[in-house]
Amino acid sequence: MMLQASSSIHRSQYHFDSLCSLPLKSLMFRQANPSNTISRPQSCRWIDFLSGSWRSSCSRFKSFCSQVLDSCNTCDIKKDKDTNIDRLDSVLPVQTLRNFPIEKLYGEVVMVRLDSALLLNLRVSDDLSLNRAILTIKYLYNAGAKVILASNWPQANASRLLSKEAFADHLSALLNVKVVPANDASAILQFKMKNVENADVLLLDNLTNNKEEVANSYEFSKTLSSGVSIFVNDAFSLSHRVLASTVGVARFCHASVAGFHFEEELLQLMKISETKKQPYVAIIGGSNFLKKANTLHVLASTCDGLIFIGKLAFQIMNGFGLSVPTHLVEHDAVKEALELIKLTQQRKIPIYFQKDFVCVKVGKPELVEIYAYNEILAGWVPVDLGPVSMKETSSMLSTCKKVILIGSVSFGSLEEDNVRTSQLVSVLERISKNGSEVILIGNAACKVFAGKSSYSNQYSVFRNASVAWEFLRGTKLPGVAILDKAFQYNLNWHAIFADPTKPIAVDIGSGNGLFILKVARKCTDLNFLGLEINRKLVQRCLDNLHQSEFKNGYFISTNATSTFRSIVSSYPGDLVLVAIQCPNPDFNREDQRWRMVQRGLVEAILDLLITNGKVFLQSDIETVTTRMKHLFITYGKGKLVVDWDDRDWMEENPFGVQTDWEQHVIERGAPMYRIILKKV
Repeated sequence: MMLQASSSIHRSQYHFDSLCSLPLKSLMFRQANPSNTISRPQSCRWIDFLSGSWRSSCSRFKSFCSQVLDSCNTCDIKKDKDTNIDRLDSVLPVQTLRNFPIEKLYGEVVMVRLDSALLLNLRVSDDLSLNRAILTIKYLYNAGAKVILASNWPQANASRLLSKEAFADHLSALLNVKVVPANDASAILQFKMKNVENADVLLLDNLTNNKEEVANSYEFSKTLSSGVSIFVNDAFSLSHRVLASTVGVARFCHASVAGFHFEEELLQLMKISETKKQPYVAIIGGSNFLKKANTLHVLASTCDGLIFIGKLAFQIMNGFGLSVPTHLVEHDAVKEALELIKLTQQRKIPIYFQKDFVCVKVGKPELVEIYAYNEILAGWVPVDLGPVSMKETSSMLSTCKKVILIGSVSFGSLEEDNVRTSQLVSVLERISKNGSEVILIGNAACKVFAGKSSYSNQYSVFRNASVAWEFLRGTKLPGVAILDKAFQYNLNWHAIFADPTKPIAVDIGSGNGLFILKVARKCTDLNFLGLEINRKLVQRCLDNLHQSEFKNGYFISTNATSTFRSIVSSYPGDLVLVAIQCPNPDFNREDQRWRMVQRGLVEAILDLLITNGKVFLQSDIETVTTRMKHLFITYGKGKLVVDWDDRDWMEENPFGVQTDWEQHVIERGAPMYRIILKKV
């Protein structure tokens, strides 16, 4: 299912030349900031402040932009009949550009990792994918960000690469903004201070054949991201690879989010693995059984049936002990085929293969015969399913509610355009019209359906087969894993707290939770929320909480650095206190991305904390507290001040309640380094 945003682009047929004149006021706050990360009066003042120096207004784009952002918020994600949660909210694991506060983009240097194959039209793709890729860049540019583009692009011909200047000119024409190639990494730092040669967008060097890029070099990643504040990944086709430009740069940016194209592709990928609609059958084509064995085992564990076409069918037949041409069998994968058959038998699900084939004469493709699987003569090669196989396939699929087709339907010997391919298309078209969900995975599968009038809107399409194979086998995609995480659930605060209108205090890194339990006992006029990444500790905390009589404490397992905003912004009461008590210096190594306190967290706390609200920082390592204080002061934009006298550190814990670690440090005679900051 495609984003409504993309659909509105397609239906309205706006030209993207109008995108260059986006007025900020047309980016309605409710649409651009669905998580309500700051109050509406604050947002209006911010928008009014920025709009004084904003780019010229365009009424045609104002209407368009409103439609796009509203559609981006309500992506074309249908609610399943058996759930009350939107699929986006329940499964999307990353922070997206759509949900990132738009006011946080103004004046920032933002690096976008592009999928050049989309922008150069080198890969078969629909217009909606291209539009989403363009929209990512235009959205950032019109939000006031200084946009840097990074990508790899292929050869212009057999002897040379497409030049950086030529690719920049192509992007300039496509985006209707001036894209200027950067001479070196220092140009990025210069770009941060002022426009380079009046550039609107900066293009980095081609990453093709760059060994440091492929090796995810630490130093190269650092250079590549010099001066960059926010990283936007929009190259989903590379999400299964570990590259400096998709993984390495994230550790040096204070926020890493998914672009519009990346977001939609990830949603499509998540939909592939859903098993709510049953019977659920996978049609699997292509070859190389050994490489795909792990994924095939996963499919056999989740599907209600498997249908093998192409060369893989002969591997299954050989596993069943049937006589098949030896040249069509992968002899190094016999063991894996037997294990797969055993698994399907244990689960009592059907595993289907063709009984007959359409074959052509080698050297004379005009000669066509139909042979049973064990009667294929020498000099004849299979090219498609025979009539008996087609009839049985059609019968099996007729009752299915979900079907995925992954891999090529050809046998690797001749072109796929043959007389029988259209019959498989017809079968899937018929069950789709009867309400079955059909998902096509990979360009090879999509090629079979190309040219059909209903192809583009009848089926769900996911073209990145390599990514899908990795995802289906259970591999964590590196390009997804490095993005900031989104909190996936809508919290029912009325069920969590007896009175959710009370002010709330948040303890980041709550550990075993004893600190919150003790403070909650003393301060009954506040609600307390503990955020802890260790799931086992959180479960132990919740068990202890359930045994107590207090209804003003709660714990959540999450990475607070990336989810604090989305969690706390929905709380109906005021945020009056944030406590960060960090005993572990390892979090603060400069070569680690996931440090507890970083710019994104500081800005989220600053936005949500009420005036006169407090931030309590504490550690037994002086450099840790010093660093946290520095970050809060630096990114507090003058709104956070030290709430204490002239002494460097507080001698006593102001809460009168100590954490376990704090008690341990004090008992051994070591000092604690504490400080309170106040929002003014």
